[in-house]
Amino acid sequence: SSQRLGRHRWQVERTMAWLAGYRRLHRRYERTGAHFLAFVGIARTLICYRRLTK
Repeated sequence: SSQRLGRHRWQVERTMAWLAGYRRLHRRYERTGAHFLAFVGIARTLICYRRLTK
């Protein structure tokens, strides 16, 4: 249904907005996908850490 789609879409958009706060992730500068995924993991860790310390 459209209600379920909207709920999941909101979560994805919110997560992408959080990750957009990290300038290095705006464009993929790394040559390998593994390096890019490592930076995404670091960004996720920092986001969670900052939310837990509030």
